[in-house]
Amino acid sequence: MDNYLKDIQDIKEMMNRSSQFLSLSGLSGILAGVYALAGAYAVHCIAEEHYTLESKTFKQIVFIALAVLVLSVTTAIILTYKKTRKDGETMWNATSKRLLLNFLIPLCTGGIFGLLLLKNGYYGIIAPVMLIFYGLSLINASKYTVRDVRYLGMIIVVIGLFSTAYMGYGLEFWALGFGVCHIIYGTFMHFKYDRKQ
Repeated sequence: MDNYLKDIQDIKEMMNRSSQFLSLSGLSGILAGVYALAGAYAVHCIAEEHYTLESKTFKQIVFIALAVLVLSVTTAIILTYKKTRKDGETMWNATSKRLLLNFLIPLCTGGIFGLLLLKNGYYGIIAPVMLIFYGLSLINASKYTVRDVRYLGMIIVVIGLFSTAYMGYGLEFWALGFGVCHIIYGTFMHFKYDRKQ
């Protein structure tokens, strides 16, 4: 009887491995949060009361945002690659492709929507839109990885809604959602999954 139960448990684990990408690194979440907080602080230091799309300040803000994005994505790729190799898995497989596709659909939609808002001068709502669509991206992708990603997504959507309700504090909510939440989530993931291995 014990052998049958062990076989069933092994089959269940194999099915989970084939349907979920489990090699996301908690450390990459922590570092993404640190980059976001550093970026928010840098924007806080240079931001003026009023600036236009053609101003030097706006170009600096875009540069900082892109730097945070590039650093976060690069760190996630490198650390995930190392973790998959350590686990004896491949980073680019059918499950990770589904994860990426389901993550990118809401994210790209939100990015295009944000650019349209920017083009039409709705600056105050861009931070909430980024948070809400990023949270929806995490929720959508969570069915292909650990379920904890879903809770992070829900929290970030709620922060985005609060950011919409309290206009004028977009940078603070952005730092809370992309910075603090990622650090807490990454730390939790590191101790729950990474340290066990």
